[in-house]
Amino acid sequence: MTLARAHGSARWRSASRVRAQRRAWHSAAYVALITISAATAFPFVWMLLTSVRPRDTVFSGSAVPDKITFDAYERAWSQLDYPSHFATTLVITAITVVAVLALATLGGYAFAKLRFPFKGFLYLALLSTMMLPVTAIILPLFLQLRTMDLLGTRQGLILVYVGTSLPFAMFLMRAFFETLPDELVHAARVDGAGEFAIFWRVMLPLAAPGVATVVIFQFMTTWNEFLYAQTFLQNPGYLPLQPVLYTIVGQYSTDWPLICASLTMSILPIVLVYMRMQRRFVAGLTLGAIKS
Repeated sequence: MTLARAHGSARWRSASRVRAQRRAWHSAAYVALITISAATAFPFVWMLLTSVRPRDTVFSGSAVPDKITFDAYERAWSQLDYPSHFATTLVITAITVVAVLALATLGGYAFAKLRFPFKGFLYLALLSTMMLPVTAIILPLFLQLRTMDLLGTRQGLILVYVGTSLPFAMFLMRAFFETLPDELVHAARVDGAGEFAIFWRVMLPLAAPGVATVVIFQFMTTWNEFLYAQTFLQNPGYLPLQPVLYTIVGQYSTDWPLICASLTMSILPIVLVYMRMQRRFVAGLTLGAIKS
């Protein structure tokens, strides 16, 4: 009886030590996550606070402004012609996202579920374009747009965005379509459905997490793009937001409240898009992580 009690007491102490170690690890993990989250959120918080403080207190005042003013937002709205450039960016981004999504889903489905000549070669050729740096292709793109008489136009910029973004989006959609069972395609073909009907009615709804992932990545990339817009659009009235915001940065001084207010307004669409699609985006990131 005494020996049984000793064994029971030893098991209880061992279980207590295991639980204590788990609590310690969990506490350390929470502290690390809180620290990383605070470090990640700090630039955004600083930008938000700077946008509502007077200009002469940006680097000399307290962390939290003593006086809150929205003068920077009013100046950004009027001096930078913000509504016009915001609308330009929104139209360019919306058209680019729709075009990339349509072509990427069709191409991704074809590469994942169809058989056609030179399929592997064409896919490798598309993937190879992802390895090219922007500086290597910007001059050929400039000459090509000039040849097509599209240099300095929004249509030319949209074509550049679609062409340079399509390989990566197609790569993502192919990966998502490959996770779907081929039996669904075979069953739909047996029922007499055409390939486009199979794609539109059967496969595309199941690939909704992939669609959300492409939309978020493409919207964010196009909305924040700077180099192509600055290079290919020569009319200041046609410029999207990012090149316009860069003009606020001066050589000797910068109006920090003005640029922070402009940036705060410019990130709102990205936040709204992510909030709208975050569930499917997270589902897309975890898709295939657990195998049955």
